[in-house]
Formats: sequence, structure tokens, C-alpha cells
Amino acid sequence: MRHSLMIAGLLCATAAAAADRPVLTVYTYDSFVSEWGPGPRIKAGFEGFCGCELRFVSSGDGAALLSRLLLEGESTDADVVLGLDTNLTAAAAESGLFAESGLREVAYDLPVLWDDPIFVPYDWGYFAFVYDKTKTVSVPASFEELAASDLKIVIEDPRSSTPGLGLLLWVKAAYGARASEIWSELADNIVTVTPGWSEAYGLFLKGEADMVLSYTTSPAYHLIAEGDDSKAAAPFSEGHYLQVEVAAKVASSAQRDLADRFLAFVVSPEFQKEIPETNWMYPAVTPPGGLPAGFETLVVPQKVLLFPAGEARKVRDEALAEWQTALSR
Repeated sequence: MRHSLMIAGLLCATAAAAADRPVLTVYTYDSFVSEWGPGPRIKAGFEGFCGCELRFVSSGDGAALLSRLLLEGESTDADVVLGLDTNLTAAAAESGLFAESGLREVAYDLPVLWDDPIFVPYDWGYFAFVYDKTKTVSVPASFEELAASDLKIVIEDPRSSTPGLGLLLWVKAAYGARASEIWSELADNIVTVTPGWSEAYGLFLKGEADMVLSYTTSPAYHLIAEGDDSKAAAPFSEGHYLQVEVAAKVASSAQRDLADRFLAFVVSPEFQKEIPETNWMYPAVTPPGGLPAGFETLVVPQKVLLFPAGEARKVRDEALAEWQTALSR
């Protein structure tokens, strides 16, 4: 009986201690928190020193995060949002829902200069169409060649997915006034449009399409994790559009100090070392030891395309209208 009372007391004490731990809620996208994504390791790493509980809440793909936060407003449960990119940061900043990070003088390893006071980069990569070398022999070297081919592609919805939105701006940056023409020519190549990246890549792996909109870094997963060198990214002569993914603190958070600690953790070696082999992107701050073996085999674009955040917001609606018109015909 005494032992039972002792055990019951210990359990109650443990439960009480757990209940006293502050909770930091981070909104992010589905693949980040999957069992093979960085989420589980990031959670364990941060909880190892923060004296808190790190709670991830997934909300589809990246572009869906901002839509959800705008809908919830200041009543949101989020303390941090992780998974927006530079195509969304202007609208996110204008909402007034985010606070400055307070981080200064971080030595980022990005292809562009970074001085945004709100948004903290955690990884980056280039959009690309990925294919299977054992199945696709004639590889298009441009959007025009892709449109002229019989290849079937799967892409993501720009209204819910950051890769989908990135594709719109990629075409717009490469072709300008001819973007609507390119979309009209590409329309019959598109098998389906998925809500997010995970669904699109899954369909590609099942053989439902010849190519999928993904990243130049995606083949590294197959090479490093599976020992499979059959996947490759097609280099396009127009150049490739850059994505920089970011995290930010929610201004209405009741855990602002803890959110600050998390953002500092985001740019730390412990967080950054997980990015290459779990999120399969380039880290925003290269960790000690550099990139894993295999990353040196990846396609490196000869030309980098990127709209500044404010300009990306301005051209987004026009690019979306062009895409919708072409796919509705």
C-alpha cells in the first residue's frame, strides 16, 4: 500500500510538473512534422534545454499557413509560424500579425543578402522539375521544351502551396508578358494539381506522372537515404526560381520570450544540421562539417530568378489569373 501511495504521489508530481511547463505552439507544414521530416528532431533538441513543450501544428502546405493565420488573427494559438517564404512575406508583414525577431548579425549562407527584421531564414533551395532517369530519356531543358513534349507533370496549387506559388512566379520571372502563353502550352501536360508538395511527390513516386514540381535538392534524398541515383532535376535554360523559407514570431503570442529563444535556435548549428538530410534543402547557416556527401552532385542553376518580396506580392494576382485562365480552357 505504501509503495502504491508513493508511486501515485510521484505520478501526480510528474503530471503537475508537466502541466507547469510552458507550451510553445509552432504552425508549420505537413512534411516538416512528418516522421521523416525535421520536426521530431527539432522538438527533441529544443525541449532538451528550453524547459518547455514544443507543439507543432501542421496546416497543409506553406501557403495555407498564412491563410490560416489571417483567418484566426490575433486570437490564433500560434506563437511562431515556420514555413512561409519570400513570395508571402510582404503580405505577412503588412498584416501586422508578426513581430520583429530581434536577431542581429547572423551570418547567413544564402544566395541573396538578408536584412529582414521580422522573418528568419532557416533553409533555401531552387524549384525544379524532378524526373526518373530510368524512365525519361529525352529531358526538356526549358518550359517551352516541356510544353512541346508529351511528358506528364504534376504540380501544386499556388493558393495553398509555396512550391505552387513559386512555379507561377518562376514562369512570370522567366517570360514576363509571355507567361500566359507558356501556361496555355503547358496546360495539356498537367495531370493534376495537388494541394501540397507531399501529395504531388507521392503521385510522382507512384508513377502517375513523368515529372513533378519539386526542388533541385530532392534527388539528394533518394541518393543519400535510399542509395538510389535514378532521380534528377532538369536544368532549365531560363534559370530557376529561388525559395527562401522563413520562421517568424506572432505578435500576439503569450510566449514571446520563448518564441525568441526558438528563433535563435532556428539559426543554431543544432537546428541547421538537421535541414539537409530531413527537409532536403540547403541550410540557411551552413553547419560545422558542411553539407553531406551527395549534395555536390546536385544541379546548380546557371541563372537565379527571384522577385523581391514586395514585387512578388504585386505580380502574384496577375500570375494567378494567367494560370487559372489557362487551366480552365
